[in-house]
Amino acid sequence: MKDIFRVSRMWRPRGELKKRYDVVVIGGGSHGLATAYYLAKNHGVKDVAVLEKSYIGSGASGRNTTIIRSNYRTPEGAAFYSRSVKLYEQLSADLDFNLMFSQHGHLTLAHSERAMVTMQERAEVNQLLGIDSRVVYPEEIARLCPQINLGPRQTWPIQGALYHAPGGIIRHDAVVWGLARGADRAGVEIHPYTEVTGIERTSGRATAVETNRGRVEADVVVSAVAGWSTLVCGLAGVRLPITTHILQAFVTEPVKPFLDVIIVSAQMHVYVSQTDRGEFLIGAEIEPYTTYKSIGTFPFLEYSARHTLELFPQLERLRVLRTWTGLCDLSPDYSPILGRTEVENFHVSAGWGTYGFKAAPIVGTTLAKLVATGETPDLIAPFALERFHTDELVSELAAAAVSH
Repeated sequence: MKDIFRVSRMWRPRGELKKRYDVVVIGGGSHGLATAYYLAKNHGVKDVAVLEKSYIGSGASGRNTTIIRSNYRTPEGAAFYSRSVKLYEQLSADLDFNLMFSQHGHLTLAHSERAMVTMQERAEVNQLLGIDSRVVYPEEIARLCPQINLGPRQTWPIQGALYHAPGGIIRHDAVVWGLARGADRAGVEIHPYTEVTGIERTSGRATAVETNRGRVEADVVVSAVAGWSTLVCGLAGVRLPITTHILQAFVTEPVKPFLDVIIVSAQMHVYVSQTDRGEFLIGAEIEPYTTYKSIGTFPFLEYSARHTLELFPQLERLRVLRTWTGLCDLSPDYSPILGRTEVENFHVSAGWGTYGFKAAPIVGTTLAKLVATGETPDLIAPFALERFHTDELVSELAAAAVSH
């Protein structure tokens, strides 16, 4: 009878830290867990410890807005995220875990002639790379999303949009749980509530980390801590050219599903989707001030609601169910910082701003290859930290002017 009531765990309970591991991954979110998972799956590297200062998925992975897409502006960014979408498409099967990935299209609205030119440029870059992305006009927008307000009375009339059919949404916590379970089953150790307080270097090489549970030696250390990247990398003496901001979002009470596409407006700094539970998920741009305070603001709720109601006036009586904030680390060129640093065998995944969750599988596969083989994959070479010293930036501002 006892077996009937036994609760199976997603992953093993936290054990004692060993004195040494082949690899220590700092950060128990989607990037850290994906790196650990693919180290074991693709390269047989299983002597890995994932250290998370809070509970698993407590950071940006559990506080994002679930959108997956690849229609970026630069060839480097578009190719990178395109590969990530392809990995997401098969990730549920790989992990044997339902991630509730739903690809039902992504519309980036254009409200001016200049915005339409930008959309056309993005579509051409995407198409050259084989990414399904094209410019559509109000007539087709009305067919794709008949619920949207196309006029006649609008503050910012909709002139067209960039339509990205593979764009979709995924259950963010399911991604974290699935990767954690997959890594654990492959032999990786997961250590929540284990805060890294120091990183030791010997002859320019990362050799150990200090934690609130003791010292741990490692051949390789990987930092994947999103908004905390400057602080963690600072422990190793690595300076990152990024700033940390908060991103806010909220969901409404659930209603009968009627919105089948994701709507984004850079002009109004708002994006809207409907979850599998019927809630409307609404977000905006990062706040312009730098902070680590996870405190929401009423001005955000006010302007996000106002702009959402311009697009969907039928939502005016919906009540806000809950709000949240997450930390975003923003690089000068709006592209990530991935791979090696000046400290040997200390690698980083940082500078993601608001779009890191989209990249989790491809970050995991590429960082795992770098750690296991010592070779930097071509796909992430353009995002090296040294680009800020060689002035070879990858400006993704045109595709990241609004958070999603």
